[in-house]
Amino acid sequence: MLIDTHAHLDFPEFAQDLDAVLERAKSAGVHEIVTIGISLASSEKAVELANMHPEIYATVGIHPHDALPLNEQQLRTLETLAQAKRVVALGEVGLDYYRDRRPRAIQRQCLRQQLEVACKTGLPVVFHVREAHADFLNIIADYATILNGGVLHCFSGDWGVARRCLDMGFYLSIPGTVTFPKAEIQQEVVRQAPWDRLLLETDAPYLAPVPYRGKVNEPAFVRYTAAKVAELRGCSLEEVAQQTTSNAHKVFRIDNPAH
Repeated sequence: MLIDTHAHLDFPEFAQDLDAVLERAKSAGVHEIVTIGISLASSEKAVELANMHPEIYATVGIHPHDALPLNEQQLRTLETLAQAKRVVALGEVGLDYYRDRRPRAIQRQCLRQQLEVACKTGLPVVFHVREAHADFLNIIADYATILNGGVLHCFSGDWGVARRCLDMGFYLSIPGTVTFPKAEIQQEVVRQAPWDRLLLETDAPYLAPVPYRGKVNEPAFVRYTAAKVAELRGCSLEEVAQQTTSNAHKVFRIDNPAH
């Protein structure tokens, strides 16, 4: 049984056939999905989806592409969403210096504000970090011992960065890009990382793995990522599924998983 720890089920790509998407996931052995909030509106939709479907859990947060200085009302809204029953993390939050769609100073401010909400609510955090690991590590050093866990979504750093994140108690989430032939750095992280700190994700509808590269990604395809991780670590697909699902349940505190 697999869990896709990062998908965007509220996106337009799934609006017309979400039930079919969920059924295909189940047929592929993917029995749980975490749908990710990227704005206050998206977070509200994520919570709605989690309330409607027993196999779906939600996160709530503001993506760095939408970062803004949060006022008191916005912070209260985020905190209220974070306390909803099927919310398992704050996120995705972080820094993106690759796209730079928001000024970097505002990205850093928004990240810190949301980290304060995470500390207040006791939720783990799902991080988006792209070409910004130095600033991320500087900021997170102030919170690492206070936070209730964290996940580096779509981990893109090298082993040196991975080791620093692991030393702070965080998990590394592996997307479908690990199946790409030129993903040697990511593949090396998968080989070296502690077995109890790896998660699997699709980032659906993005980053479809081989053999669906370039197509719309969906939770069922996390099976191909799991198979690649099994190959890299020299173990069975079943072992990957068991370990990564157990890891996800631990970091997200899912006590009564869906079946």
